[in-house]
Amino acid sequence: MSLLDWFLVFTLFLLILAILVSFIRLVIGPTIWDRILMINLISAKVIMFMVVFAIWERSELILDIAIAYGIVGFLTITLLSKYIMTGGREK
Repeated sequence: MSLLDWFLVFTLFLLILAILVSFIRLVIGPTIWDRILMINLISAKVIMFMVVFAIWERSELILDIAIAYGIVGFLTITLLSKYIMTGGREK
């Protein structure tokens, strides 16, 4: 393994650790807004994980999936926030 491969593997392990810490914060979070923020943060870290993994595997397909996941994650957080701000169902 080259130095770049070691660096990428180390980065992947750090991202996994960061996702786990964010998940713990998601469970602990005192308010719903803290939980939504952690969902958004976990989504961003998963995208970073996918990008680093795509570089490690030299796969362009995984990068396309990461872009699609980013768009879906953004729309999900936006719609979930609007749903919570309106108090549930729109009248």
